[in-house]
Amino acid sequence: MTKAELIRAVVQKTGLGKKEAASAVDAVFATITETIKKGGKKGVVNIAGFGKFAVRHRPARTVRNPRTGEEIRKPATKVPVFRPSKTLKEAVL
Repeated sequence: MTKAELIRAVVQKTGLGKKEAASAVDAVFATITETIKKGGKKGVVNIAGFGKFAVRHRPARTVRNPRTGEEIRKPATKVPVFRPSKTLKEAVL
């Protein structure tokens, strides 16, 4: 499903206009992004019955270039993660 398809689904389910639905979808995405950007315990978005959005820290590590065999030091990074709730998992099965 694309963002446009999601907006159409919101329009059909809520009766909102297309612009209002687009604003609502954008607001939800922006709020999730801003919150997980904070990190730590306050940087978690937990939506009951759906799942949890958070940021996970990946430590620095040494990786190997498969072509040349050269070892490269990869710096530590932060990656967004999503953990589905039990309810969502059961609905998909």
